[in-house]
Amino acid sequence: MGKILMKGNEAIAEAAIRAGCEAYYGYPITPQTEVLEYMSRRMPKLGRVFVQAESELAAINMVYGAACAGVRAMTSTSSPGFSLMQEGISYIVCSEVPAIVVNVMRGGPGLGNIQPSQGDYYQMVKGGGHGDYHPIVLAPSTVQEAIDHVILAFDLAEKYRTVAMVIADGMIGQIMEPVELPDLQGSERKEWDYALRGCKGREKRIVTSLYLGGPALQKVNDRLQARLREIVDYEQRWETFFCEDVDVVLVAFGTAARIAKTAILEARAQGIKAGLFRPITVFPYPYDALAEVAAGKKLLVFELNAGQMLEDVRLAMSNAGPAHDASTITFYGKTGGVVPLPEDILEELKKL
Repeated sequence: MGKILMKGNEAIAEAAIRAGCEAYYGYPITPQTEVLEYMSRRMPKLGRVFVQAESELAAINMVYGAACAGVRAMTSTSSPGFSLMQEGISYIVCSEVPAIVVNVMRGGPGLGNIQPSQGDYYQMVKGGGHGDYHPIVLAPSTVQEAIDHVILAFDLAEKYRTVAMVIADGMIGQIMEPVELPDLQGSERKEWDYALRGCKGREKRIVTSLYLGGPALQKVNDRLQARLREIVDYEQRWETFFCEDVDVVLVAFGTAARIAKTAILEARAQGIKAGLFRPITVFPYPYDALAEVAAGKKLLVFELNAGQMLEDVRLAMSNAGPAHDASTITFYGKTGGVVPLPEDILEELKKL
C-alpha cells in the first residue's frame, strides 16, 4: 500500500491489529491514550474485543484471562499505569502464557508530566513485579520501528510463552512519520496446548501461578530460567552507527538514540570520530556486542533519565578488560521530560 503518515500511538495500535491482536484491554492515560482511542474504533468493526477497563489493574488481569484462552491479547499504558500492572504481569509470566504490554513513558517520578522520558527502564527491563523473571523488552527509536516491534513482540511472546514489551516514550507516541504497514492478519486462534476453551472430550487444563509447595514452585522457576537463557542466547538485537573507525562510542536507546545520531553526524563533520551503539532489545541486553564495539574506546552514555541503562553499560564493559574503569564511561542525562538538542550532545562529545 506504500507509505502513509501516521502518529506513533495510532501506528502502534494498527500494528497490533495487523498482527492479529484479538483482544485489547486498556485504561486512558496520556501520552498513550490514542492507542486506546484507535482500538476503540477499529477493533469492534473487525469483530474483535475492545474493553476500556475501570483501571490499569483491571486491564492487565483482563489481558491475563484472554491470554489463558490462547488469544493474542494486549494492553498499553504510560508510566504510573505501568506501575499498577506489575502484579498482573508477574502472574502472567509465572502462568507461562503470552501477552503484550506497550509502555509509552512519561516524565516522573510521581504523576510527573506527559513529556518524553526514559525513567521506566529499571521497572521494565529488570522485572518490576515480584519474583525472578524478566520480560522481553524492545526499544524502538522511530514510528516504523514501533510498528515492527509490536508485531515482533507478539511472535516472541508466543515463541517463549512470556510477556513481551515495547518501551517507547511520549515523543515516539506523538510524532508523525511516514511508515509502511504490513498486511492485515486474521485473528484465528491457534490450538495452543495450554489454552482454556472448555474441556469437553479431553482432559481439563489448569493455568495458574499458585504453587503452595516449594519444590513445585522451584520446578516452575527452573523452567522459566531455562527459557530466559534461551532468550538471551537467541534474541539479542542492536544497531551500530559509524562504529568502524570510532574513538568515542555513544550508547543510547529509543528517542535518545534519534538525537544521538544527529549529534554524531555533526561531530563527524567536525572531525570527531564518534559512533553510536544502540541496543534494540534492552532485555536481553547485548552486553557482548557492546563490549566488542567499545573495547579500548571512550564511552558516552546518553539517556532521558538519571542513569538507568548506565548500569548495563558498566556491566558490559566490565568484561572488556582492565582498561575500562569508571573513568572511561561518561554519563549525560536529562530528567523530568527535558529533551536536549543534538548540539548539547555534541558539546559532551567534544569534552571527550
